[in-house]
Amino acid sequence: MSAGVPSQAMTAGIGARSQAAATGPGTALRALIFDVDGTLADTEETHRQAFNYAFLNFGLGFEWSKPLYRELLKTSGGKERIARYLATLSLAPAEAARLAQLVPAVHREKTRLYAELIADGRCPLRPGIARLLDEARSAGLRLAIASTTTPENVSALLTRQLGEGALQLFACIACGDHVERKKPEPDIYVLALATLGESAQGCVAFEDSGNGLRAARACGLYTVVTPSQWTLGEDFGAADLVLSHLGDEAHPLPPAEAAAIGGPWLGLRELRDLRSAARGAQP
Repeated sequence: MSAGVPSQAMTAGIGARSQAAATGPGTALRALIFDVDGTLADTEETHRQAFNYAFLNFGLGFEWSKPLYRELLKTSGGKERIARYLATLSLAPAEAARLAQLVPAVHREKTRLYAELIADGRCPLRPGIARLLDEARSAGLRLAIASTTTPENVSALLTRQLGEGALQLFACIACGDHVERKKPEPDIYVLALATLGESAQGCVAFEDSGNGLRAARACGLYTVVTPSQWTLGEDFGAADLVLSHLGDEAHPLPPAEAAAIGGPWLGLRELRDLRSAARGAQP
């Protein structure tokens, strides 16, 4: 994405316009905005492994277990996650300062290792993702990414799972370092909407976490949540729709979810109908 980082004033202004648009007259569905980690694919275990390999390569005695990583995921952003972990340790001031200076380098190594791991195909897209992306493009809807991860991580996953031209499928790829504040703050969605040139009411967001949900809803976006194994049990009460996954022919939704949305998977027809019923928008 070529857009620069918006100023705080610009961010506030766009955010206000997005909230206003969300309560205005009905708007046709024009774009789908996707989180990446946990939403497009269940990547968090691969991220955890990459963090641990990076710690090993730097001679650090850290190893993040699955329960610890689940807790650390409440902090968005890899560098921020490392910093939060360091803050829990009893360190001498000099050692704390040394490790703080290492964080950017450790994170760069982690990003390199993650790309290597992703390249072996270990993180397939979640059920229904490829189907909905294809359906949206065929219908002329625009696609966007709004993620706290790095552009390198987005590229590694999308290229491996969707092919060499994957990045060109998206009109906007907004990543964590493009904004000052990461999820649950709304900045990344503010930037995505501004880059798309769309109102919040003309778009739908797809998330898997409480932080992502709060960021999307703060912009007034209709939000679909598909929890991952790492976010089950989080509070999704503010979501417009919560599903196990988006569903496809090989992986239909559970019967109760299928009955609730009117089909075995979430397609554009179901999404437009649900969105219209929830907001009074024209499908």
